[in-house]
Amino acid sequence: MTPPEEPDTAGQTLAGLPLAGRPLSGRPDGYPAELEADVVLRDGATAHLRPITPDDADLLVEFYARVSEQSKYYRFFAPYPQLSDRDVARFTQVDYHDRLALIVTVADAMIGVGRYERTGRRTAEVAFLIEDAHQGRGLGQLFLEHLAQAARENGIARFVAEVLPDNRKMITVFTEAGYTVAREFEDGVIMVEFDIAPTDTSFGVMQAREQRSEALSIARLLTPTSVAVIGASRREGTIGNALLRNLRDGGFPGRLYAVNTDTKAEEIDGVAAYGTIRDVDGTVDLAVVAVPAEAVVDVVLDCAAKGVRGLVVVSSGFAEVGAEGRRRQRRLVGLARSYGMRVIGPNALGVINTAPGVSLNATLSPLMPSPGRVAFFCQSGALGVSILADMVGRGLGLSSFVSAGNRADVSGNDLMQYWYSDESTEVVLLYLESLGNPRKFSRVARRLARRKPVIALKSGRATQGVPLGHTVRRSHLPAATVDSLFRQSGLIGVDTTGELFDVAQLVAHQPLPKGRRVAIVSNSDALTLLALDTMAACGLDVAGEPYTLSADASAADFGEALNSVFTDDEVHSVVVIFTPPVQSNVAEVAQVLAAAAAGSDKPVVSTFLASRSVPEQLRVPDEHGGGAARGSIPSFLSPQYAVGALAKATQYAEWRRRADDQIPTVPDIDSAGAEDFVAEFLQRHPAGADLDDADRQRLLSFYDISVLPAFPVLSADEAVARAADLGFEVILKATAEQWRMRPDLADIWRHIHDEDDMREAWAEMTSTFGVASDPARAQFVVQKMAPPGVPVVISAQEDVAFGPVVSFGLSGVATDLLGDRSYRMPPLTTADAAEMVREVRAAPLLYGYRGSDPVDIAAIENLLHRVSRLTLELEEVVRLDLRSVLVAATGATVLDTSIRIAPNEKPRQDMPARRLT
Repeated sequence: MTPPEEPDTAGQTLAGLPLAGRPLSGRPDGYPAELEADVVLRDGATAHLRPITPDDADLLVEFYARVSEQSKYYRFFAPYPQLSDRDVARFTQVDYHDRLALIVTVADAMIGVGRYERTGRRTAEVAFLIEDAHQGRGLGQLFLEHLAQAARENGIARFVAEVLPDNRKMITVFTEAGYTVAREFEDGVIMVEFDIAPTDTSFGVMQAREQRSEALSIARLLTPTSVAVIGASRREGTIGNALLRNLRDGGFPGRLYAVNTDTKAEEIDGVAAYGTIRDVDGTVDLAVVAVPAEAVVDVVLDCAAKGVRGLVVVSSGFAEVGAEGRRRQRRLVGLARSYGMRVIGPNALGVINTAPGVSLNATLSPLMPSPGRVAFFCQSGALGVSILADMVGRGLGLSSFVSAGNRADVSGNDLMQYWYSDESTEVVLLYLESLGNPRKFSRVARRLARRKPVIALKSGRATQGVPLGHTVRRSHLPAATVDSLFRQSGLIGVDTTGELFDVAQLVAHQPLPKGRRVAIVSNSDALTLLALDTMAACGLDVAGEPYTLSADASAADFGEALNSVFTDDEVHSVVVIFTPPVQSNVAEVAQVLAAAAAGSDKPVVSTFLASRSVPEQLRVPDEHGGGAARGSIPSFLSPQYAVGALAKATQYAEWRRRADDQIPTVPDIDSAGAEDFVAEFLQRHPAGADLDDADRQRLLSFYDISVLPAFPVLSADEAVARAADLGFEVILKATAEQWRMRPDLADIWRHIHDEDDMREAWAEMTSTFGVASDPARAQFVVQKMAPPGVPVVISAQEDVAFGPVVSFGLSGVATDLLGDRSYRMPPLTTADAAEMVREVRAAPLLYGYRGSDPVDIAAIENLLHRVSRLTLELEEVVRLDLRSVLVAATGATVLDTSIRIAPNEKPRQDMPARRLT
C-alpha cells in the first residue's frame, strides 16, 4: 500500500542537510549487509537502499511526519496521523527473514520504506510508503525488485497486497513489474497476488527500466546547461587553467563558472569567479573538480548543498596511490551517490560532447573533434589524449567521449546504457583496462550491439593485469574467456588502437556486409595478392576472379569493373585498390568510384592512394559540413588493413542477423528439487565438498542428465563379478587423477567380453600402473561399454568475477595443451551453443573428419543448455565437469563427472534487482 505517485521532483536541492549516510551505531544480529545497494532513480539521480535497523527509529518518525495524510491513509486504510512508540519499535525491529523492511535514503533523510511480512510458508504480504515529494521517481518499482529478491532467498514464492481501489499508481507498480498478477475485489479492497519467481518478462521490464534510469543519469553529466570548474586557475600550465580554457574555447554555450577558494577576483580568464560553489549566483548542473585529493570530500558536500547533478573528478591521489587513497575514493563515491550525484573519475581525463547546443569539452585535451556519430569510452587518461589526436587526424567525427580514470562510479556499462538511446551515436568504441562487472557488461553490451556496432579493445587479456586504482574481482579464468565474452555479446573485438579506428572508419561510413563474398577491383597485382592472402586468413570468400587492371588503368576501366561488381548479386562487399604511377587521373577515378558506390547496400573499402582516413575525393559531407557522412568511402594504408576491418564487420553482421536468437525452453527440469538438494547438501557439508557418485547422479537427474553408472572394484574377482552382473561388454578404467589422460599410459581397457578378458585386463593394467599390490591407488571402475563416438568435455565453473561460465572442448591431452576450449556465460541462446561446438579448432572431428561418421551435434548442444541452466540457477555449484562424454552418431553418453558444491561467499554481481556496482 503506497500513496499515488506525483510529478517528478528531481532538481530539488539538499542545502542544509548534514553529512550523508547517517552511520549505523551497530548492526543487529542477522543484518543482511548484502542487501545494501546504491540505486539510480527514474530521474537519473542516485540514492541508497538498505535494510532498516532499530537505530532508524528517529529517522522513521521524521520521515512519517513529512508524509501527507492521504498517503498515510493509502498505507493504513484509516487516518493515522502519527506513529506510536509501539509502531516505531515494530517497524524498525525486524528479523530480516520472515519480516524485512528496506529504506531508501537521500543524504541523511529517509524518503521511502518498503516491507514484506510472511503470512504463510511460501507467502508474504508486501507494502510501501513513499514520501510525497519523492513519488514519481520509481521507488515503488525498486522496492518491489529488492524485496522480491530477498524474499526468494528466504523461501518466499508469492507476494500478496491489499490496495484501495483509487490507489491506481500502486496497482500499476504490481501489474507493470512483469509478473502475472491476480486481482480480486473484497470488502472495498483490491487483493493483489502474484508469484515472484523471475520471468523473461520481469527481467525485460527490469532491464528496460535500468537502461532508462542509468542513461538519464549519464545525460545529466553529458548535457549540462551550466558548469563550474572547481580549482580553476589563471596560472598557465595548471590543470584548473587547462580545464577552464578548454571549456571556454570549445564553445560551451551554457553558463560557466570558475571556483577557487584562494581567489578574490571577480573573474578568471574572462569567466565569473567565486570562492566556493555555494557562492555561485545561479544553478550548477556539472562540477569539474581539480583540487587536491584531500579536499575533494568538502567539495562534494558543497556541491550537494548547491544541488549539483554530477561530478567529473580530474584530481588524482585516490585508489591509484594505495590504501589511504582507496579509502578516500570509497568515501568520495559513497558520499556523492548518497546525495544523488554520479561521479566520473577520479583521476579522469574528462568528458566531451560535440552535440549542437552542448559543445562540451571538459577535458585536459585542447583537441575538440568535429561532430560525428562515433562515441568513445576509455579508462586511461594518457591513452585518451592519443585517441582524440588520432580521431582528429583521421577526420573521424565524435558524438561524445568519456575518460573515466579510476572508474570508481561511472563505467563503460553506464555509457553503453546512455549510447543505446542516444540518437547522435551510431558507433561505440570501448578501450577497457578492467571489467568491474563482467556479467552486466555482457548483458548490456549484447543489448547495445543488437542496435549499434560496438568495437572493443581490452588490455591485459594475457596477463589479467588491472591498473592501479581499479577495484575489481580477480578472475581465475583463462584469458580466452574475455574474447569469448566479446563474441557472445556481439562486440567487435580488436587487438590494437589502429585496428579499433580501422573498423570504426568502416562501420561509421558504410553499410554492413550481407555475406562473406568479396570482390576486388585493383590496379596492382602485388597489392591484390596481399588482399587475397588476408581474405583467406580472415575467412572471407573471393567473389569470382579479381578485376586486376593495369597500373595506368583509366577511370573508364575502373567504372566498367565497378559496375560489374556492384550489379552482381553474388558480391556482398567490394575492395578497391588504386595506386596510379602518377596522379593525373585521381579525380576521375574517385568520381567514378563514388558514383558506382552511391546508393549501394554493399560496403566498399579502399586503398586509395594509401591514405588513412576518408579522402576528400571520396567524402560525402555531413550536415555540419566538417565531417564525413554515411556513404563516404574509407581508405586504408594497405589492403591488409582494409580487408581486416571488412572481416570484423562481416563477423559482426553475421552475429547481428542471429542476435534475436532465443534462449530455448529446456524440458524435464526440476529446479525446485535441485535447490532443495543443494540446501540439504550444505546442511551436511557446511564448508562445501565434492559430491560422491550417488549425489552427482541425483543432482544431474534434476536436469535430466543421465550418467552411465560406474562401479568401483578392488580386485580381479570383484571386477569379474560386476562385469557378469552387467552382462559383460564392459570396460575397466582407472579414474585416479594421476593416471587420467596420461599419454604414455592407457587408462581404459575396452571390449571386455568375458571373464578371461577381464582377468587379462586386470593383470595388464595393474602391472602397467604399478599398483598390483594396491589396486585402490588406481581407483578402478567397471562400466558398461558405450556406443563408439568422439569424446568431449563440458564444464562449468563459478568465477568470482564472471559468475557461471560454461566451456566445451574435445577430450585429450593435445586439446588441453593448446587450450582448445570455447567459453560462454549462461544463459545460452541456441546460437551460443551452436557456436561453442563449432568454434573449437578440433571441431572437424565431430563432422566426419577423413571419412569418420558425423556425431550427434544436437545431443552436445542439448547437454550444453542443461549444464548452462544448472549452473545459472545453482550458484553454489562452484565446479561441474562432465569429464568424459562420448558422442555417437545418435545420442551422447556421459561417462564420468565431477561436481563441487560450496557456500556462495561473494554473491554474483549482476543480481535481478537493479543496483549500482
